[in-house]
Amino acid sequence: MKWLSSTARHYRANGTQAGPAETVAIAPQLAPDSARAPLIELDNLHKTYQTADVPVHAVRGISLKIRHAEFVAIMGASGSGKSTLMNILGCLDRPTEGRYLLDGVDVRTLDRDQLADLRNRKLGFVFQGFNLLSRTTALENVELPMLCGGQRRPAREVRARAMERLAQVGLADRAGHFPNQLSGGQQQRVAIARALVNEPEVILADEPTGNLDSKTSLEIMDIFQGLNDRGMTLIMVTHELNIARFCRRTLVVRDGHLVNDQPILERLRATEQLRLVLANEEEAQLTARL
Repeated sequence: MKWLSSTARHYRANGTQAGPAETVAIAPQLAPDSARAPLIELDNLHKTYQTADVPVHAVRGISLKIRHAEFVAIMGASGSGKSTLMNILGCLDRPTEGRYLLDGVDVRTLDRDQLADLRNRKLGFVFQGFNLLSRTTALENVELPMLCGGQRRPAREVRARAMERLAQVGLADRAGHFPNQLSGGQQQRVAIARALVNEPEVILADEPTGNLDSKTSLEIMDIFQGLNDRGMTLIMVTHELNIARFCRRTLVVRDGHLVNDQPILERLRATEQLRLVLANEEEAQLTARL
């Protein structure tokens, strides 16, 4: 059986009605794989932008390793360099100095087309603003990464894989809906399905809960934790401490420097937190009827 998050199981069983999630096909928790070579390795990474006559040092000498099956939160104030670091990790920007190895490939040696191919094969992106095409259905949005790569797939395979990913996040019954017909949480789940469709090595999520309410944020973190438990590597930028506690490790960036790198000792489980929220909602509804 394919892994389904508790959120996906809940929506598969209940549609859009709130209620406790059914406990089936629970994913085992996998520890980061320390036996393999690091999936990501940064060595003395610098990024400097030239603004008029003043250089802006966005990233200053960051070195770190991220292994397979890690779930890492990158935190920092506005202007700290965390977004620049995320852009470099996503192969959307190049470092000025230093080395970046992605799954053993030195990103500096790649030309633009090779970089785009690596990005499409190895990385999946989830954004705060969802970045869905407004005149395109949920299913068609999920299909897009498969149409942009160099490998051509039969249309039937493209559609089947996109539907499978939508089902994985509990939205199979919303495949024909347009973004303006979906809630914010549903749009973000479409974005997650799109990020997964090419079976990437890493999911990069930039403030994925920034536009969502607290309950919907828990649903998104439940999906992320389920993916991570099954071996997916996730790197997430967030400014919310409570959201970072669902990860396994936090990196804190300040003034372009990596100033803190530590594991999460008391990690929260989104499934448990979501059950508490649903129980409180049910209790409030019963109280209101009395």
